[in-house]
Amino acid sequence: MSEQQHDVEFTVDTPGERLDKVLATRLGQFSRVQIQALIRDGQVTVGGRPAKSSYRVEEGDVIRVSVPEPEAESGPEPEAIPLDVLYENDDLAVIDKPAGMVVHPAYGHRSGTLVNAVLARWPSIAAWGEPERAGIVHRLDKETSGVIVVAKTPEVLEALRALFKERAVEKRYLALVEGTPDTPDGIIDAPIGRDPNQRKRMAVARDGREAVTEFHVIEQYDEFSLMEVFPKTGRTHQIRVHLAFIGHPVVGDTVYGRRRQRIRMKRHFLHAAAISFPLPGSGEVVTVEAPLPVPLQDILNKLPR
Repeated sequence: MSEQQHDVEFTVDTPGERLDKVLATRLGQFSRVQIQALIRDGQVTVGGRPAKSSYRVEEGDVIRVSVPEPEAESGPEPEAIPLDVLYENDDLAVIDKPAGMVVHPAYGHRSGTLVNAVLARWPSIAAWGEPERAGIVHRLDKETSGVIVVAKTPEVLEALRALFKERAVEKRYLALVEGTPDTPDGIIDAPIGRDPNQRKRMAVARDGREAVTEFHVIEQYDEFSLMEVFPKTGRTHQIRVHLAFIGHPVVGDTVYGRRRQRIRMKRHFLHAAAISFPLPGSGEVVTVEAPLPVPLQDILNKLPR
């Protein structure tokens, strides 16, 4: 770990969790083993005093962590990771990203990312810069599966970025949520910004950036609803934040939804099912769809109506 450090301080608002588990949620860039090492080395205090990993936090506890700054690392390396390519031409490709795969390398995630896989599949992308992004135009959360677009040339990358900025790209997600909304169709228009109390989270905030999400309920179950969701803006965690804001969080989302989930999942039930956009150059509109992953379909098949 680096000798340079900075302090992270926050106040506990949800009691009962182990200290190491709370920190694993707050400090997503560190593994559980790294967090336990920080605690063991006295880099974590609760109320000004060192505490053990097994300490159960209490509401109002002030936790301070001396976080090591990441070491300078070389750029991402190509890795021969299989990719499910849904659409491809000379200019771009659309990939079906699996849940559990990080899109861009970050501290603690230097390998196994979509960038590593893209650099191996299309080596020429590395030659024109931005190796940390490897032509990837947008992003999906680690546990969100589905369509993601990769540009093969810098000109196409800029063209696609312009399309996203002009809101000429339409995205459709599938989300299983808790409960049933009051109306089968709706628009959530609520600005999103960084949560002032938890730096790894986003929240609806008056001073946040514009965020608009449309939804349509396509199937109702006893205690859950399956939605089509159409984000009109591209804020971080937008769908998850907005659905939690209206009281119907995504199933499996322990960050914005229930701490204790009623359906056991290793991911959240959010899938980028389709994307439509005009091809740079020709203007022809293409729609690329990614099928619902089998584990998510199996969950739906078992839900009582």
